[in-house]
Amino acid sequence: METPNFDGGFVHAVAVDAESGDVLMLAHMDGEAFERTVETGYAHYWSRSRQQLWKKGKTSGNVQRVREIRLDCDGDAVLLEVEQEGGACHTGHRSCFHRVFDGERFVEKGERVFDPGEVY
Repeated sequence: METPNFDGGFVHAVAVDAESGDVLMLAHMDGEAFERTVETGYAHYWSRSRQQLWKKGKTSGNVQRVREIRLDCDGDAVLLEVEQEGGACHTGHRSCFHRVFDGERFVEKGERVFDPGEVY
């Protein structure tokens, strides 16, 4: 089986909603996170801020069930097509990309799907 190129320790991992195609988040995976994702069918990432393996949704319940994993042409990035439960963003939004540049500044678009104060 071909696997991502973890020569630098990590690969970029982009999670997209399997139904809508919306980009939900960008994270990083090391070899263990990739293996756990493949083994369990749920997205696992490497948290650079906490310096540890992390199952998406372990604390919040907003898990990502993986439908398909794609590898880019260079082998240094993966695309996860996921079924997202709740919001993907720790701020409570469905997507981490909830701010849109209006030509002058970034403005928030979309409503929160959960209250992070109640979850974290």
